[in-house]
This record gives sequence, structure tokens and C-alpha cells, in this order.
Amino acid sequence: MPEIAVAEAAGVGLGGEQRPSEDVVLVLPDAVVLLDGATSMRDDLPGGGVFAGELGAQVAARLSAAPELDLGSLLAGAIRSVARGNGFTPGESPCSTVAIVRWDADTVEALVLADSPVVAFTPEADVLSDTRLRHVPRGSYRDRLRGGGGYSADHVAAVRASARKTSALRNQEGGYWVAEAVPAAAHRAMRRSWPRGSVRSVLMASDGVSCGVDDYRLFGWAQVLDLATTAGPQAVLDTVREAERNDPDGLKWPRPKAHDDQALVVITF
Repeated sequence: MPEIAVAEAAGVGLGGEQRPSEDVVLVLPDAVVLLDGATSMRDDLPGGGVFAGELGAQVAARLSAAPELDLGSLLAGAIRSVARGNGFTPGESPCSTVAIVRWDADTVEALVLADSPVVAFTPEADVLSDTRLRHVPRGSYRDRLRGGGGYSADHVAAVRASARKTSALRNQEGGYWVAEAVPAAAHRAMRRSWPRGSVRSVLMASDGVSCGVDDYRLFGWAQVLDLATTAGPQAVLDTVREAERNDPDGLKWPRPKAHDDQALVVITF
């Protein structure tokens, strides 16, 4: 049985207010599921964290009931169930990233939909990531922050305007794919598998942690694993958060919120 360590921390809302984390981590006997619910820009829809929690429960139930089922088909069924149960339709639904790692005696397999990467160490870092969202235009809020605008009411308005443009490209060719109300999006997820005997460790992260590697360049994935192994996964979260505190207005690293939710899972085989 692998050893599994989890660290989580809530970020802040768009206006800097405290609120519960919208990341969800579920640990099963032979799988781990990590979801990052997108912050809702609409008052008429449930929050991303609520959606992530319900979708995660559906994924976990299917993993337990049918461990042999293809991960894409399993996720598609979970998305369909949540959408039908809530009356969500494409473009009229909250959304969430999904990362799943599942193992048996022979194989470790992973699925990543949107920006919550999985990193397997074999022993070198093999990164499974979905970068399509990074290539979608993000709007002018980053330029505002670089110009010293800070996290003001104008910033919130700019982020909302950017989100409207981004969501128009959700779950379609030339855009990006995410768990929402389109079950077929599950089959557009990134997939990989490894012989279990070759895998030493696996990391799973929400983008509130992976930004420390991809955007802030604080460390590489091997250093993340070393720090998590020697000092615990919370130390990784703390390092990212401290860097953000030293950039309180988003001048160095323009980002939608001063602090995003954080989740990190370390699986040691």
C-alpha cells in the first residue's frame, strides 16, 4: 500500500476575502482524485468548489464500484450524472479541473483534465500536464497588475471580463477542455501510464501549487518532491505562499488572486 500525504490551504476570493478552499482531494485505497473548482463569476450558479465536491464524489464512487473501468469513460459518466442531476448545460454550469491517479499491482495510470498536473518519478520527473488553458487569451488584467493597478475593484471587473472571454472557448476545438456539462470533455483529457515497478513517487497538484514551478520558478519538480519528502508537503505550500506575500500587488507575477487555493498530494510507492 503506497504512503499518501496531503496538504491543503485555502486562498482568497477575487476581492481578497477569506473563504473555504475550492480544491477537493479524495484518497481511496487504490486511487487519488484531485479537483480544483473554478471560482464562479456568476451569482446564479453554484460555486466551483461545490461542483468539484459533487463531481469528486461521483468519480470516487465509480472508482470504487468499477475499478477496471477506463478512466475517461468513468469521468464522462461522472460529469453526465452531475450535469443531469443539477440541470447544468454547456456554458451554464460551474467547472473544475480533474486529476486522477490509479494503481494496481502492475500499472500506475493518470488522467489530467485542465491545469492540475500529475508528476511521476521513474526516477526522473515525468510531467503529465494539460497546457491548453495557458494558450487561451486571458484579457487585460495582467497588464493592469504589471502597471501597478493592484488588487482593486477595477481588477475584479477586469478578471470578470477576462473570464467571460475565456469561457466562450470552453470545451471546444481551439480552446480548452475542463469538467463542466460536456461529458465528452473527459475523452480529451491527457493520459499516461507507467509500470508500477518503475514508479518511485507521484505528485498531484492544483495550480495554486504548480504555479511555484511553472510561473514563479521557485523550484523544479524534483525539488518539490525533495522538500515534500524531507519537510512535509505543507512546506511546499508555505514556500509558494511566502513568494506571493512578497509580491502582494501582482507586479512580478500577475495572477487573478493574490493567493489561490493550494492542494498537493505525495504518493510514495
